[in-house]
Amino acid sequence: MSNTKDTQQRVQRRRLLQGAALTLMATAVPLSANAAAPRIIAEDHWAQKGAVKLYLYRKRLADDRNASSGPKPVLFLVHGSSFSGRGGFDLQVPGTENYSFMDEFARYGFDVWTMDHENYGRSSQTDSNSDVRSGVEDLKAAMPVIEKVTGQKTFMFYGQSSGALRLGVFAMEEPDRVERMVLDAITYTGEGAPEIMRRRANIAALEASNSRPTSQASFDAIFARDDPSTVDPKVPKALGDYELKLTNRTPNGTYIDMAIHMPMVDPKRLQCPVCMTRAEHDGNATDAELLDFFSQLPNKDKQFCEIKGVAHIAVLGINRHRIWHAMHAFYTMPPQRSA
Repeated sequence: MSNTKDTQQRVQRRRLLQGAALTLMATAVPLSANAAAPRIIAEDHWAQKGAVKLYLYRKRLADDRNASSGPKPVLFLVHGSSFSGRGGFDLQVPGTENYSFMDEFARYGFDVWTMDHENYGRSSQTDSNSDVRSGVEDLKAAMPVIEKVTGQKTFMFYGQSSGALRLGVFAMEEPDRVERMVLDAITYTGEGAPEIMRRRANIAALEASNSRPTSQASFDAIFARDDPSTVDPKVPKALGDYELKLTNRTPNGTYIDMAIHMPMVDPKRLQCPVCMTRAEHDGNATDAELLDFFSQLPNKDKQFCEIKGVAHIAVLGINRHRIWHAMHAFYTMPPQRSA
């Protein structure tokens, strides 16, 4: 953004986050019996895309200790093809701790938002196949709501898998909304990627219906696909328990796009700083296509981070803290100084 006021606000937010990070490191010791963990507030919001109601979900710290430094930076999370935003990014796994992406980044000092795209989770169920184009329009409908609630116009973003495609197209069309973004598990061309080749071979079945049925077996298969050893078996069960209470079908649109409509994101049109995160085990893309994408990004404030010990859905893996660490470092990058 060229506007001086917006630039000053971004710098202020970056300094705020750096301070929050130092505070977290300084206090990363077990809480005493009398100490209480910071309380996190959750809120429901709604956006409207024509006749379609879109569910928005927000989490942030109740104790706004950053009030004197300005508003908390907004981080918006964009989900992928197989489950909803709240389901994947705020997952509560019985018998384990800290699987909520939203809680983690709320504790880091972010104002964290996500949404359920059309035909996912709590959003409207329609006859659409909810392809990438539909998801981009969902994001455009959500932005004014977040702006009204937070008073901010530019946000940081994270997109996972087909969510990274939605986010990439959105960033091409609405560059002034995007301050920094992480593209996690993105597919560029898909050529030679095992999962994309499988979908391409199955394209007739995918195009025959706008959706496919889902079951607990569907969620088990998502995590078994690349490397099951990277995932706690309680995770797919917890995810299925959440999602199947809301819907028993999943749209086919993004699968079709990833099979036969690639590339959808032109890296040369992405103006903001970009971090690409790549799992050690991920059949949705090859190293070669992603490095090609990375090489074309025009903004030199960019990172390519390949992470060992995680698979396609890294943020729900045993080593999820490794990708969270990389993301947090990117979002809190100190501003460049002039001589």
